[in-house]
Amino acid sequence: MQYDPIKRSLGNIFNKNPFLRKTFYNLLDLLLLRAWHVHKELKIWQKTAPKAPSILDAGAGYGQHSYWLSQRLPDASIVAIDVKEEQVEDCNRFFSAVGAGNRVKFEVGDLTNFTHPDKYDLAISVDVMEHILEDVEVFKNIHASLKKGGMLLISTPSDQGGSDVHGDGESSFIEEHVRDGYNIQEIQDKLRSAGFTKIEARYQYGAPGKISWRLSMKYPILMLGATKLFFIILPFYYIIAYPISYLLNWMDVSMDHPTGTGLVVKAWK
Repeated sequence: MQYDPIKRSLGNIFNKNPFLRKTFYNLLDLLLLRAWHVHKELKIWQKTAPKAPSILDAGAGYGQHSYWLSQRLPDASIVAIDVKEEQVEDCNRFFSAVGAGNRVKFEVGDLTNFTHPDKYDLAISVDVMEHILEDVEVFKNIHASLKKGGMLLISTPSDQGGSDVHGDGESSFIEEHVRDGYNIQEIQDKLRSAGFTKIEARYQYGAPGKISWRLSMKYPILMLGATKLFFIILPFYYIIAYPISYLLNWMDVSMDHPTGTGLVVKAWK
């Protein structure tokens, strides 16, 4: 399934004014299990972060992670990179409208040739690397862009059923993915080859997360892909499904998983 047309449809609804955009960000943070895991790691990082950190959002998408960081770290300087010019322009308009345009800047850029040497204390890459074939080049560029001691945080599908692929004959649920998921050793080896000296990786989307993802994301996306009429039904669907997904998300973040369909990886320069 192509995910981008559905994302554009959602964007058209929630981009009408800043209030709706903030509501959209809050909904994404509640619904998306990856956001729960990413926020958990960012809260840990924040305990020892510089007072006014410089942050790179590498593959910013809607900008929800830049917004979350800007709210928690009001003294941070954030540069957000994305290849889609229209999305970058839209995000810059929103952040200017909410008075954060001086702290959060969105730029059009290709991560395979983007570097700002020794500039950032933190780089995040959420739901990005599965879309980029030249992943080692991106890791090298981010490594070069981090300050000494800077951290890269990655959230990406694993090869244990990531992208909803469970066998050799299956294709990715999201057609825009260039890889179904990373082997945990593979991504660590690639990060080492890019220059990172300390790496930690763990699974996300264990048994509870797999069920939550189907309830909160897969089934709604499939229904939205089938008919836009489901936009009308969607709020009522989530009234029933979300309490279950919330509990499952909490369980997934609280547990250690021997395997899972996603990976959270931290790497330090």
